[in-house]
Amino acid sequence: MAIPVRPPFCGTSSPGPRASCSIALIAIALSACSINLGSLTSTSEHEEPAQQTSSIASSGNIASLTETIKNNPKDPKAYNMRGSVLAQAGKTEDALADFNKAISLDPNDARAYANRGLIYRQTKRFDQAMADYERAITLDANDAPAYLGRGLVYKARKQPTEALADFNKAIALAADNAEAYYNRGLLYQGEGQHQYAIDDFTAASGLIPQQAEPLIARAQSYLALDKAREAAADLDEAVQADPQNAQAWILRGAAYERLGERAKAAGSYGRAVALRPKDEAARTGLARVGGKPGQSSDTF
Repeated sequence: MAIPVRPPFCGTSSPGPRASCSIALIAIALSACSINLGSLTSTSEHEEPAQQTSSIASSGNIASLTETIKNNPKDPKAYNMRGSVLAQAGKTEDALADFNKAISLDPNDARAYANRGLIYRQTKRFDQAMADYERAITLDANDAPAYLGRGLVYKARKQPTEALADFNKAIALAADNAEAYYNRGLLYQGEGQHQYAIDDFTAASGLIPQQAEPLIARAQSYLALDKAREAAADLDEAVQADPQNAQAWILRGAAYERLGERAKAAGSYGRAVALRPKDEAARTGLARVGGKPGQSSDTF
């Protein structure tokens, strides 16, 4: 996949009046969203770690990896692999212990540092995460997940220019990195550069077609560009992919409200209210289109 050429990123631009109005209407903080795909690296160059380790965890392979470690207690790769599986299973501290052990056995293993950096980032220990990502990059300048992870730390620290540079590098090293495209899109969206954001969300969605987040984000940028019909199409798909996502239903309500399709708007806002009874954007949207909480309305 070709890497799109982008203009200089100053980190200070803002959307024009029309885009600001569109975003304010929805009042959804998409910049807080993230997806974790490919942040964990295993021991094989040819694996897609997050998806594969999730499958391993669900099939109970933690036990078999534990047996492997029992038979090979000095093998850092075994600890790194089990740590990846444990992390995907939500066992954060156990994963951290395995990555610590892997690093103690092999202090030059870039993958173990990048994996431990992910744990630190997810638990908001950003200084430790940054140190691990820096170490991983020093050991392996081509470690795409390390650049992605460091970019996410920069993003969390409100340093968009540095984050953009790392996301660009991650994409240059791994053009199938959906998470890098998605997060770069969020940066462009925050800058009001909505067409660039749409391009990145499109790339992310093409790589992970069953994920709602890139569709929701792209719809937000479509609405900012007054492309309500395109936004509605994305949100139709998003709510089918994730019917429990209140953000998607609220944004879908706004798209259909803008198109003048009040019944679909009411149905969407109503679903959002059912999921989040106290959500102000959902409740006020429902009231605007003449709906009431608990009222049955068509959604499609």
